[in-house]
Amino acid sequence: MVLICDCGKQATIKTSWTNRNPGRRFYCCPSYGFIGWTDPPMCCRAVAVILGLLRARNELEKEVEEQLRLMREKDQRIKKLNKFLIFSWPGSFFSLPLSCFRLEVGM
Repeated sequence: MVLICDCGKQATIKTSWTNRNPGRRFYCCPSYGFIGWTDPPMCCRAVAVILGLLRARNELEKEVEEQLRLMREKDQRIKKLNKFLIFSWPGSFFSLPLSCFRLEVGM
């Protein structure tokens, strides 16, 4: 169903994510905003379940963001250690004491 606002513009259907009406759809005018609800109000239990699911999802998103941040930090540290290893390895070869090498004389 297409709904036209009093201003003459076509309304769109959006979803509310407020604590009072989570998941409830409504008509919205591009110029004036809220026009009216497309579906009936939800029961208190449905609202509580949706809010609990939203909170759980938000907590999981925060945890994922934190894990990604830690992974980026570790990647940066690995890159630094690899550079250090690459640049320090040739010098360490030449600084080995001669006693590390065995000289074998042929028979």
